[in-house]
Amino acid sequence: MPMSDLIAELYPAHLDVVKQRAANALTQGGFDRLVVFSGAPFIQFLDDSPYPFKTNPHFKAWLPLTENPFCFLVYTPGDKPVLVYYQPSDYWHKTPDAPDGYWVEHFDVRLVTETADAKAHLQPNGGQTAFIGEWQDEFSDWNLGEKNPEAIINALHYERAAKSEYEIECMRRANALGARAHRRAEQAFRSGASEYEIHQAYVAACQHTDEELPYGNIIALNEHGATLHYQHLERTAPASIRSFLIDAGASYLGYAADITRTYSFADQEFAGFIDAVDRMQQSLCAAVRPGVDFRDLHVRTHREIAGILSDWKIVKLSADDVIETGIISTFFPHGLGHLIGLQVHDVGGFMKDSGGETIPQPEGHPYLRLTRELDVDFVVTIEPGIYFIDPLLEELRQSEHAGRVDWARVETFRRFGGVRIEDDVRVTEDGHENLTRDQFALELAKE
Repeated sequence: MPMSDLIAELYPAHLDVVKQRAANALTQGGFDRLVVFSGAPFIQFLDDSPYPFKTNPHFKAWLPLTENPFCFLVYTPGDKPVLVYYQPSDYWHKTPDAPDGYWVEHFDVRLVTETADAKAHLQPNGGQTAFIGEWQDEFSDWNLGEKNPEAIINALHYERAAKSEYEIECMRRANALGARAHRRAEQAFRSGASEYEIHQAYVAACQHTDEELPYGNIIALNEHGATLHYQHLERTAPASIRSFLIDAGASYLGYAADITRTYSFADQEFAGFIDAVDRMQQSLCAAVRPGVDFRDLHVRTHREIAGILSDWKIVKLSADDVIETGIISTFFPHGLGHLIGLQVHDVGGFMKDSGGETIPQPEGHPYLRLTRELDVDFVVTIEPGIYFIDPLLEELRQSEHAGRVDWARVETFRRFGGVRIEDDVRVTEDGHENLTRDQFALELAKE
């Protein structure tokens, strides 16, 4: 079946899921109708140019419109969803195309050419309205009900962790784009390119503009790999290229991929170190299945990283002692992963139930973004790492545990920055599907 046909085939069932979740949320919150606003551009301070537009994720959960501001989705359970579609008459900018595609027949589409014209299509026939989105001053007399009620938000966020088959297929395709672009980026790195040139090779391969990427690419050569969210792109390649850490994703119909790889340019010892982290990461991916408490998987990650630090003689301690002393946090200061979908760091990671109760992070693990028990069709990132971060190393050097570190070994690895490996993994009924590795395998088979 052609890819486009598969998306069209899966979409009606996805929409049924979205409608049912909305109906349940409305009942739970005591509302009768949902109005979801796609969003509006934000103008830069003292300027007349907008920041890049990002669609409200609650809006793009309903339909694949990711570049359309001033649109509204209106849903009353039992009725056909209404789409108020903003199509201005404009010669400064390209006018949005008329609605078209597999999804259109499922909506009562109403075109408006002025933002104020949307008001007439949003007036309730009675009952209580819940509004979801970024509130605009012009809505003050539009009778749009309660703004972002917690009961509705909590219910929708809790359920969003489980993805429909349509959503999973979109994420497979986002990973396919990302895998292709990662391969091109590695090739650019091995040719001696600068960070900027590698980035350009990446976006060309996935055919995204910077604004279309789900997050800003992390393109880090050498020591830059020690900055977890490294945000610069050096235009000139370093005189000595040693390593490359790339954390870069892609989008498909509003759904994100989040992928990280690390490479050694020529140093065989560092290549072996990367392989050790990669084997550990794959063992963590293999542990993903229904019923697994993600907190336990995160704690297991600490044990396995501690073992690598001990085995590679970076610390003069057993793995247990690396954890007991707290030294582990110097080398692995972030969480194992997070939910992913309509957003890179998808919502609902701490939720215990649809009422808003939360599950705390384990003590001493403040940066873990997911504390839930995994269930079927959750999609999570698995992204362990080991880093040589100057300010954290300096803190350790000044601590009582400084003598338990082989600082010569640290210096050997510090010039490479660090290692992170990240895949997007779906929970299946009897295990997992690695959305990322599957697409890398397909990409490698083409080469």
